Amino acid sequence: MTLSQALTDLQLDDSIQLDLSEGILSLILNRPESRNAMSLNMVKAIQQVFTAIHDDVAIRAVVIRGKDGHFCAGGDIKDMAQLRGEAMSVGSNQPYVNFNRQFGAMIELVDQAPQTVVVVLEGAVLGGGFGLACVSDVAISRSDAKFGLPETGLGVLPAQIAPFVVKRIGLTQARRIALLGNRFEGHDALTMGVVHDVVENEAELELALSKVLLQIRRTAPNASRVTKALLHRTLSEPLKPLLDDAALLFANAVSSEEGLEGTMAFVQKRNPNWFGDA
Repeated sequence: MTLSQALTDLQLDDSIQLDLSEGILSLILNRPESRNAMSLNMVKAIQQVFTAIHDDVAIRAVVIRGKDGHFCAGGDIKDMAQLRGEAMSVGSNQPYVNFNRQFGAMIELVDQAPQTVVVVLEGAVLGGGFGLACVSDVAISRSDAKFGLPETGLGVLPAQIAPFVVKRIGLTQARRIALLGNRFEGHDALTMGVVHDVVENEAELELALSKVLLQIRRTAPNASRVTKALLHRTLSEPLKPLLDDAALLFANAVSSEEGLEGTMAFVQKRNPNWFGDA
């Protein structure tokens, strides 16, 4: 079964749209009527996609963006209303727990994806959308995008998002934006370290994205996957054994078919075979 067939066979609703081209999977959040707010169906759909593509090295990157000028406005209030009814019927808050934890499982899956995850940020980047931006490898933002964690102003909290926000921007900044619930735009997001590039208009946005995707295609597929996994480990493992293991990973890479091809391409002043004719 090819990857495209695997994606086609997923039982997805229309809350997301997928497009696969030259090893780049575009995942479009498709609920423009709610500024692409995350429904439970959308959360499940994103989980299914990232699970399906996990082991396929042909997928070099996943680009996540929103439909019609907004990235994602957070959780869907309509789902909250439905959960309230379920909680009353069972006499406990377990439906809320299950829903919230499923979002955390989804965002963790995106965070740990072996592919390079690129987010294109426009319009609302709030709550869960902000959390999704914080687990990207590369974030490109319009200058007028609106970022924030509005949860405390709604009487709730950014429960599943908080650890990923702290990892992205540090505890001091996370405290300020989560406890005040204030909004900020692209250049402030750049200063904080939420995003890596800020552009002024749609044309600049598409140009910046195309440059990032070109750079991704220049990198060796397996080396990129192993590097991303190694970078994640630096946050949780003791240094000496990690460096010992990294030396073994390096040796395996140097002696691999990919490593030999990369070295030979450098000596011969040509593109490596994974770069193709791009």
